[in-house]
Amino acid sequence: MDKKRIPLELLLLFSVFVIATCGLIYELVAGALASYLLGDSVKQFSFIIGVYLFSMGVGSYFAKFIKGNLIDKFIEIEVLVGIVGGISSVVLFILFNTLAHFESVLYLFVFFTGCLVGVEIPLLMNILKDRVKFKDLVSNVFAFDYIGALLASILFPLVLIPKLGIVKTPLFFGLINISIAIFLCFYLKKELSKPISLKVKSIGAFVLLIALFVFSDKILSFSEEKLYGENVVYTKSSPYQRIVLTRNDHEFRLYLNNNLQFSSTDEYRYHEALVHPAMSMAKKVDNVLILGGGDGFAAREVLKYNEVKNVTLVDLDGEMTNFFKTNETMRQLNYNALSNSKLKIVNKDAYIWVKENKEKFDVIIIDFPDPSNYSLGKLYSVQFYKELERLTTLDTKIVVQTTSPYFAPKSFWCIEKTINQIFPFTSAYHTYVPSFGEWGFSMASFEPINNRVYRKIPNLKYYDYNFSQLSYFSKDMKTKDIEVNRLDNQILVRYFDEEWGKIQ
Repeated sequence: MDKKRIPLELLLLFSVFVIATCGLIYELVAGALASYLLGDSVKQFSFIIGVYLFSMGVGSYFAKFIKGNLIDKFIEIEVLVGIVGGISSVVLFILFNTLAHFESVLYLFVFFTGCLVGVEIPLLMNILKDRVKFKDLVSNVFAFDYIGALLASILFPLVLIPKLGIVKTPLFFGLINISIAIFLCFYLKKELSKPISLKVKSIGAFVLLIALFVFSDKILSFSEEKLYGENVVYTKSSPYQRIVLTRNDHEFRLYLNNNLQFSSTDEYRYHEALVHPAMSMAKKVDNVLILGGGDGFAAREVLKYNEVKNVTLVDLDGEMTNFFKTNETMRQLNYNALSNSKLKIVNKDAYIWVKENKEKFDVIIIDFPDPSNYSLGKLYSVQFYKELERLTTLDTKIVVQTTSPYFAPKSFWCIEKTINQIFPFTSAYHTYVPSFGEWGFSMASFEPINNRVYRKIPNLKYYDYNFSQLSYFSKDMKTKDIEVNRLDNQILVRYFDEEWGKIQ
């Protein structure tokens, strides 16, 4: 008997470690999935963490009502956690485009998973209370719990999402949960009241998750094709976003976290309007900086000017730039710009890179995603433009994509006003892109923008160097009483969420 107590204690403490690791992984998966599908990562993670912690408290409270053979109950709960947490992404991806109240189902999964995880720790402590001194029991249980949480938080962004993806990650950890249950079924069979039933349940659940794991790629492809209504030709979950490329009879479309980034049929209108006004009006274009633009389309337009000597492209996501650098179809679309000898790719957070860099640039093109969350909103703040000022000369021309002045006029003019806090001369303009509608930009400089054209290149599909025609705004694209976007208020994100939320 004495020989058995030590292994059982260690085994159950190891179970605490597994529970904490798996539980936090399920929580992180739910947060990432909500960000991919619903946007606003800060809000989604905040809500999910709150619901998860609350549900753990609910589970812990109800643990005291569990009677009978506690080891039996623990194994059954371990199997349930493995199933519910494991299948969460599969079910949610399939249901996203079919349920009117998708968020309710999402939070139900989070709540149920949290309740089950919350039950497990008190249950384990009850099992161990007669085997371990109370002070050792509490300290050991919480030590293993916190170590497991730390491991999960490190592995999730660095290893699990890049290697396994958003669907396979919870399935993998569900298998770990159930593996613990199976092991306990055999190792503690003499202490169980219904060992055969528990073995059948555990092994059956394990087989189910294995099958889902094997076919997860097909399930995800099916759900994403249903979601986008097109053939999905490429998918990748990076540590920063879900990248999906679709194709239909006449175009490719890129989606980042479920938001359309471009259509191959009309992206030229956007990128010519983004790049050529600034490139044509700058006195020099020897040294060009592109912030964002990991698809290489802005770089493609910049490199059409023979005067350009160096292009630095800073994009956070290496998966993005690598795909558009190596995929044959994308290389044809961006004219192999990302492999051009004049171009240097830097995969780093643009805010940090700008703060650390001291090089001056003749033209700066900023093509960030829309400010749909606070991590993106900082890239449209006064503080960011103040840092950017160090990279400019008196002659530098800067252009920023500034979302839609029609669908989101508050957001558009907020960015314009924020830029103008640092750069004394700004000129807002817009163009029509069929895939998006009216889309806006802002050019900034330390000298008046007088529309003087220093250089032209032939055979552009859209832009004819008549900048003034892009600068007219109708009454329905204007607004008043707009605040400046600062790091400490992030008013832009609130404007953006308010305006685009009405459309979705």
